[in-house]
Amino acid sequence: MFIVLGASGNTGKVVAETLLAQKKKVRVVLRDAAKGQAWKEAGADVSIADVEDGAALKGAFSGAEGAYVLLPPNFSSSQVRVDNNRRASAIAAAVEAAGVPHVVMLSSVGAQQADGTGPVLGLRDAEATFTRAHAAVTFVRAAYFMENWGGALYAVAQGVLPTFLLADQAIPMVATRDIGTAVARLLAEGGSGKRVIELAGPREYSPRDVAAALARIVGKPIAVQQAPEEAMTTALVGAGMNAEWAPARAHPRSECRHRCLGRRPSTLARGDRRADGPVDAHRKMTWVGRPSSCRRSPPA
Repeated sequence: MFIVLGASGNTGKVVAETLLAQKKKVRVVLRDAAKGQAWKEAGADVSIADVEDGAALKGAFSGAEGAYVLLPPNFSSSQVRVDNNRRASAIAAAVEAAGVPHVVMLSSVGAQQADGTGPVLGLRDAEATFTRAHAAVTFVRAAYFMENWGGALYAVAQGVLPTFLLADQAIPMVATRDIGTAVARLLAEGGSGKRVIELAGPREYSPRDVAAALARIVGKPIAVQQAPEEAMTTALVGAGMNAEWAPARAHPRSECRHRCLGRRPSTLARGDRRADGPVDAHRKMTWVGRPSSCRRSPPA
C-alpha cells in the first residue's frame, strides 16, 4: 500500500493516478471528504486527515509500503517557518509511529542553502526533521514549477508576459506532472538510507524563452515585461498574500539564484554532483523525451 498526501494537488494527483495505473494499492489522504468519492471510484482507499493531526495521520499511514509527503503552502500563516516546522514534525512523527519504511518528500532545489531562499528555508527544516527519522527517505528537490507561469497568462492577450525574474536569465524548470511521475517511480523502487534527487527538465529556460513558446502557441509576438524587484511585495500583498509570506518572496532574483539553480553558480557548475547535508547519495534526474523516460546519474 502506498500513501499519498496532497492527492488533490498537482503532484500528488499524478503520483496516485500513476500508481493506480500500475495496479498498485493506493491510499490517498485528503482534508476534504467531499473529494474522496472520485478516488474511491478510481480504486483508491481514502483517509481523511489534516497534516497537523498526528493521530489521524498515523492511522492513514498504517500498513504503508511507502508514502509521498509534502508541505502544502499555507498563505494564511503569520509564522510561516514555525508553522511548517510543526506540520513537518507531525508528519514525521506519524511516519515513525506507523513504521513506514520509505518516504519520498517533495522539497526544492536550494534546500541545501542556509539563507537567501525565502520560504524554501521551511523545506530545509523539513529535510532536517525527516533526516532524523528511522525510515528511508528520498528528498526530491524540484526545480521551478513550469505551472508557476500560469499566474502571468492573463496578460498574454495584451501581448506581454509579466515577470519579476530577469528576462534573459535561464533557470532549471520542471512540470509538476513530471514530478508526480518521478515520485511514483521512486516509491515503486523503494529506498534505503537518506538520499537527495534533484529534478529538472531537459534544459534551462529564461522568461524570454517562455514568451517565445507562448508566441508560437497564440500566433502573435509576446514581449517580456520585467517588473522592478522592489514592487514585488506590494504586488503579492495586493494578490492576497499576507504580510509574512510576501517579504519572504520579495527578492525573486536572489532567491532564484539559490532556489532555482540550487547552488552558487560561481562554485558549482551545472551537472556537478555533490551530497549536501546528512545524506548518503545525491542523484540528478533529468527528463528527456517523453515524461515517462529519464536519465539519472549514479549515486555520488
